[in-house]
Amino acid sequence: MEPQNLTGVSEFFLMGLSDDPELQPLLFGLFLSMYLVTVLGNLLIILAVGSDPYLHTPMYFFLSNLSLADIGFTSTTIPKMLVNIQTHSKSITYAGCLTQVSFFFLFGCLDSLLLAVMAYDRFVAICHPLHYLVIMNPCLCGFLVFVSFFSSLLDSQIHCLMVSQLTFCTNVEIHHFFCDAPQLLHLTCSDTSIDTILIYFIGAIFGGIPLSGILCSYTRIVSSILRVPSTGGKYKAFSTCGSHLSVVCLFYGTALGVYLSSSVSLSPRKSAVASVMYTVVTPMLNPFIYSLRNKDIKRALWRIISRTD
Repeated sequence: MEPQNLTGVSEFFLMGLSDDPELQPLLFGLFLSMYLVTVLGNLLIILAVGSDPYLHTPMYFFLSNLSLADIGFTSTTIPKMLVNIQTHSKSITYAGCLTQVSFFFLFGCLDSLLLAVMAYDRFVAICHPLHYLVIMNPCLCGFLVFVSFFSSLLDSQIHCLMVSQLTFCTNVEIHHFFCDAPQLLHLTCSDTSIDTILIYFIGAIFGGIPLSGILCSYTRIVSSILRVPSTGGKYKAFSTCGSHLSVVCLFYGTALGVYLSSSVSLSPRKSAVASVMYTVVTPMLNPFIYSLRNKDIKRALWRIISRTD
């Protein structure tokens, strides 16, 4: 693919995770399996929460929305990758690339904000248990999800608008399995220093603020739990937020690790491989983390399975 000297392009080429033809069937089977497990697992969480009246609480309402966001997050990138492997094609249209950028940041940011909302929910449940149902009323829960979605939409449209203003006049090979905004900046022939600063600034707002909220909530939670006199009471309090804390560490740990390491030393291909952790593996593991550590979810899932027998 020769470099192009153009003011605009009609398509890009997603180079994927490997150029080895012998690895393509293995990658197809692996990512198809992970995608199906992700979709099925998160759909089961949504179905369990919706079908069991006992789970009609703020915590599980937020969890079902997180599962929906995880399905969207994974569906933004993996299906196109599978189609390209199956058709032996690496191309993605310009419009398709902008769509991927938009939905990737929409669902990625929504994941981050919902995790922050869930941390606040755990803070209220542990630190203000007597007022929990009054504070976390249905109106507030709906409002928090609406604000999270609207903020994520704003974030995605800012990134989409920024990418749409770029001029691509070098080669159009993206060394990734999806249209990643930082990778697209490397393909431009103009000065991208302002765009790079903008990306980090937006990331600090839409990623840093939710993370700060999570840290603040858990600081208060830990402080409150340490004041509980009995060991059993401490364990019970910690167990109510153990699953959420595991997902937070997995999501933010892998995402921050990829972006910090890629900005220092990793090659684009190695960065693409590493990004599989937070774009594919984390959404796939979330249902297992919540179902294996949560008796209410397991009971609801067993009811669903027993109905199908």
